[in-house]
Amino acid sequence: MKTFLVGGAVRDELLNFPVSERDWVVLGETPQSMLEMGFMAVGKDFPVFLHPVTRDEYALARTERKIGPGYKGFCIHADPEVSLEEDLMRRDLTINAIAKSDTDEIIDPFGGRQDIERRIFRHISPAFCEDPVRILRIARFAARYGHLGFKIADETLHLMQTMVKNGEVDHLVPDRVWAELYKALCEKTPTLFFEVLKDCHALPILFPELNALFGVPQPEHYHPEIDTGIHSLMCLEQAARLTSKPEVRFAALMHDLGKGITPKDKLPHHHGHENSGLPLLENLCSRLRVPNPFKHLAKHVMQYHTHCHRAFELRPSTLTDMLHKLGAFKNPAGLTDFLLACEADAKGRTGLENRPYPQSAHVMMAAKVGAAVDISALLAEGLQGTQIGDAIRQLRIKAISDACKRTS
Repeated sequence: MKTFLVGGAVRDELLNFPVSERDWVVLGETPQSMLEMGFMAVGKDFPVFLHPVTRDEYALARTERKIGPGYKGFCIHADPEVSLEEDLMRRDLTINAIAKSDTDEIIDPFGGRQDIERRIFRHISPAFCEDPVRILRIARFAARYGHLGFKIADETLHLMQTMVKNGEVDHLVPDRVWAELYKALCEKTPTLFFEVLKDCHALPILFPELNALFGVPQPEHYHPEIDTGIHSLMCLEQAARLTSKPEVRFAALMHDLGKGITPKDKLPHHHGHENSGLPLLENLCSRLRVPNPFKHLAKHVMQYHTHCHRAFELRPSTLTDMLHKLGAFKNPAGLTDFLLACEADAKGRTGLENRPYPQSAHVMMAAKVGAAVDISALLAEGLQGTQIGDAIRQLRIKAISDACKRTS
């Protein structure tokens, strides 16, 4: 069996990047011969097999032919006669079309190593435009490798724009969009994912709620960057600095969606945007099938980020009610994520990136004090139903009020 290490593993080795998984292409074999050697078939759309020991993926060399719209409209041809170069030619970018033999020989028919050295994302052939997922992949690669200086070749960006204009992006299914977004949120510079989509004109189609924020002004006194879209990406950038959790990064990015539908006669002010954005968030999460933990945190941050920024000014009753609605008295970990997203919002403003955010410690202190109240006496009073909740609320308000006075 003749095998070659291909794709991301070779690319990342050349970049001195951590290699998380290894994919192999197999020449001269058939599905039957692979099964006879003990490999397990796992591919649904084309012949892919798991190695019986390493569990690495081994795919038979293949070619592809476009026969329909979208990323599933392909005819796959896997045959023992397909060459390594033919298999590499069907890939998206030159940097992903490099192979390595079992003797460590590098096979690079399309100049991928040179593009790695030049830090360029370049498509291999016009066949790139046949698969709209490649737009998402390049955007994700930008999020992963952008800090190394990678840029999209002009001709590749033009081809991506043409794909969007021709409606190829319209055929992307929600599950795939979310899968690529999730991966991008986990990368070092997730903001570049959205900047690439904006540059190739795919952002209005895939994320219209975010796209609507660009060009919407905010009061310069609070937001020196003025543009709400720019502010949202700055918040995502700050969230990426504060935490690796994609849920927090997602919440920070989405928190101001309501500003995209503020009536023009009210600009640059956005009173009530904390609640007006909730239907937009719900629609986005429903459309992309966003997992509930992401949606719930984003909803909390959208509703209560302004409260959090004004934590020192809030009445003890308002602070108590906010913490109750956040579930903070029972779930401190969830409160930590909420506070990180709010901090990212506060720091996602031009010139304020390094300003301290003492509100986090204040809110966390109040949550701990409220969670620690002794309710044993209430239980002995024979209260029932809502009376119990009301009484506990009053105890927490008093405890938080006393604590705030001690620390003021």
